[in-house]
Amino acid sequence: MKNKTIFFILSLLMVAMSSCDRDKNNTGYAYMADHDMYFTKYDKAYGASSVLPNGQVNQPAPEGAVARESAYYPFHPKGVADRVADQAKAGKELTNPLTATEENIAEGKRQFDIFCADCHGFDAKGNGHLFKAKLFPAKPRDLTSSYVQDMPDGSIYFIITEGSISGLMGPHGVQITPENRWKIVDYLRSIVK
Repeated sequence: MKNKTIFFILSLLMVAMSSCDRDKNNTGYAYMADHDMYFTKYDKAYGASSVLPNGQVNQPAPEGAVARESAYYPFHPKGVADRVADQAKAGKELTNPLTATEENIAEGKRQFDIFCADCHGFDAKGNGHLFKAKLFPAKPRDLTSSYVQDMPDGSIYFIITEGSISGLMGPHGVQITPENRWKIVDYLRSIVK
């Protein structure tokens, strides 16, 4: 019985050792290879496509897309100290180039509802869905408070573009066009009048 046990253990050890692969770059079998799950067939960026519109792989940017470096913006803080200084500087140097017309305020509200209401709420009091659902660690700032309303327009624009000093609000400069950021500022000014 003892010999059989030793033979069984040695057999298992040999099977285990022989199943090891010494080539770390080869993962072994690709079980889904017939279905292109591991080895995707892709089109080259400037090549033709049989699936995409116009028969081309590269498509034009969608309407409303924000191009990188689309407008000159002088503030790109590297750390918290830069962020504090740049926010104050933006408050002094940046002025809203738009007039707060009914159209601009309406578009500002539409942009706010798309990009800001999930956190700040549709009433801008900081009680958005993400906070109510306990998906956000802290209550977002009440944008109707005197703290925000007393800020210069440039500081609010800076926060929308680069995010908050605390880092809880991320930057939205790549998502919202510069013009629409100013319209959101106009909308925020209009809700407390």
